[in-house]
Amino acid sequence: MSEHQKISTMTASDEVRSVYLINQASLQQSRSGPYWRLEFKDASGTLEAKIWSPLSQSFPALSAGQMAWVEGRLSLYRDQLQLTVDALHVLSEEEAASLPMEDYLPSSERPAAEMLADIEALCDEVFTHKPWKKFVRSVLNDRRLRPLLLRAPAAKSMHHAYAGGLLDHLLSVAGLCMRMADHYPDMDRQALLAGALLHDIGKLDELSGPLATEYTDEGRFLGHIAQGLILLEPFLQKSGLEPELVMHFKHLVASHHGEREYGAISLPATPEAFALHFADNMDAKLNQCRCTVPEQDEGMAWGPYQNLLGRSLCRPVRTPEAAPDEKKRARAEKKNEKQDERQCSLL
Repeated sequence: MSEHQKISTMTASDEVRSVYLINQASLQQSRSGPYWRLEFKDASGTLEAKIWSPLSQSFPALSAGQMAWVEGRLSLYRDQLQLTVDALHVLSEEEAASLPMEDYLPSSERPAAEMLADIEALCDEVFTHKPWKKFVRSVLNDRRLRPLLLRAPAAKSMHHAYAGGLLDHLLSVAGLCMRMADHYPDMDRQALLAGALLHDIGKLDELSGPLATEYTDEGRFLGHIAQGLILLEPFLQKSGLEPELVMHFKHLVASHHGEREYGAISLPATPEAFALHFADNMDAKLNQCRCTVPEQDEGMAWGPYQNLLGRSLCRPVRTPEAAPDEKKRARAEKKNEKQDERQCSLL
């Protein structure tokens, strides 16, 4: 396939020949017959498109989440770019899987494979009790779960809602928890790390994936906490972990939302459960601040109203960083040069 054409760089009268994600699709009726009203999406933006009759009748079913090769012509309609589609081919799952998803979806700043490697290195560093390492690594290496982990978002819209977002969140929560364990060394560092890395694993089954993230039927019925406990049970049974450690781990997963009104199955009852809850909540809220409030060079910035938080979020004016003292640095460099000259003269 040819090089991807970014939506953000398009102008009126451009010809389009590229692959896009179908973000919205609805079959509508006009005087000349049925037509498809579509919204295409890539990582740079969205584009409205139409498939007019009779070509529209060649596509009995189009839906959000499909990837499609598109050919067409751009024009302005009510001062907005609109694509008239001349040809469209819906990609198979195999064809779509070969595409670089970072071209089509907002993605984590770091490559997912790199974050997963960091998680595995953290496991090797922290887990000295072999059953903990066996348990967590068996989940991370599972043939079904590993490919999902590399692409999964952490949420539909609230936080880390992008491809690779779940790994981003798990690694961040694990880092926060390890810092808390450094500050409170009496906590069970290994149990806490296991909980941090796997507390949201049920989201792999709760959410449909990054292309068109929706809640699955099972996700709507059970939620990711219950799904995670169900998913992890076979791995726990084969881990060799002591029953008391298994019980504590399940409590960490069950209580990490902190309060029953926010979906927790139980309330945090151990230091490790409190630590995991606070780290999870902190990382989610701060990521939400980063993703919803735009950066700007001067002044404070406010984002749109967040219904679930009941407030707008703000990026405040930053305290200015002290400028480096150029004169001091120049004097230090000259002093070092003189010392080098003296040393050379002694040789």
